[in-house]
Amino acid sequence: MQHQPQPYLPGRFGVFLAPYHHPDRDPALQLRRDLDLVALLDRLGYDEVWAGEHHSAGYEIIASPELFLAAAAERTGRIRLGTGVNSLPYHQPLILADRICQLDQQTRGRALLGVGPGQLPSDAFMMGVDPQRSRAMTADALDAIVRLLRGETVTARTDWFTLEEARLQLGPYRGREPDIAVASAVSPTGAVLAGRHGLGLLSLAAADPAGFAALDTNWAAHEAACTAAGRTPDRAGWRLVTPVHLAETREQALREAEFGTGDLVAYIEALGGTRLEGCASASGAVERWTADGLPTFGRAVIGSPEDAVERIAQLADKTGGFGTFLILQLDVADPAATRRSLELFAERVIPRLTGGTDARRASLDWAARNSGRFVGALRQATAEAIARKGEVR
Repeated sequence: MQHQPQPYLPGRFGVFLAPYHHPDRDPALQLRRDLDLVALLDRLGYDEVWAGEHHSAGYEIIASPELFLAAAAERTGRIRLGTGVNSLPYHQPLILADRICQLDQQTRGRALLGVGPGQLPSDAFMMGVDPQRSRAMTADALDAIVRLLRGETVTARTDWFTLEEARLQLGPYRGREPDIAVASAVSPTGAVLAGRHGLGLLSLAAADPAGFAALDTNWAAHEAACTAAGRTPDRAGWRLVTPVHLAETREQALREAEFGTGDLVAYIEALGGTRLEGCASASGAVERWTADGLPTFGRAVIGSPEDAVERIAQLADKTGGFGTFLILQLDVADPAATRRSLELFAERVIPRLTGGTDARRASLDWAARNSGRFVGALRQATAEAIARKGEVR
């Protein structure tokens, strides 16, 4: 009988790739390495990978997640590919829905659509988007996109876009509606919006202390919005994101994380215009990141596979259960150590949470408990064969 995951633990796993890359290094090589990373995730059996959309500040260099994911699709065979996330105030809804459908067709149904208001104020500034209006604009666009993807003809007029009898000429792969997830941080806005449309929830700030504290209240807001809209909330569609770097031991992982944590601190300090206490040295930055957390990235799991299992169990206890755990992939360690971290997670964390090795462990335990009986029977058979001088009866 196939093992079913415990109801409070996630059964799917993936990677959230913003990405964050140092601006002094070759972007073509960085993007190529990201594509290679997606191919590795596919081979290791990860379920999903998400790529972000950003337009400024130099670190997060994927401007079009659809373009990146289309290239990744040609290097993979089974992993699902998500936009993490498309900033809806930056897009005419029909055009974005059209691009997602093309991606879904090219990947034969592997596309995932993540949506949100946009993270970087500098992006919004360059496009003249008022941050005070971004959430309302997100709600306007999402309403149109959901209806388009569900096959409706949409006429809508807002103060920033117009649709006149708009319909998709292509549509999703084989008519199946793509899986859509709405980004949520600390406020319940994303959770309510997802509930209103019956969509998944993407908790980007699950590792942040404030975001962690809000997980259960945000889910309650999501449930209430689902109920008000006559929809059933589904924990399987809830995704939580947390930075993770693993090694064989916690001490080794902490040493490896000194490679890139300073760069991430520099990025946070540049965007915030302030210095972070305790981060003057690489070791100090790693210590703060694991103990108290860093702005933007929250509190990382930097340690052994057992540490990752423990943190995911804590998230499950806090939330009451969720469907997918996503690693926030950062340039914490050098590329070789990063690949090994992902291998360790696939080899030692996922099976622990899904019961993938339970049957093997049970078989070994059964053999150990009965070893005396088995060995005794083997010895007796050997002795009888010797007595018969090898004659077979």
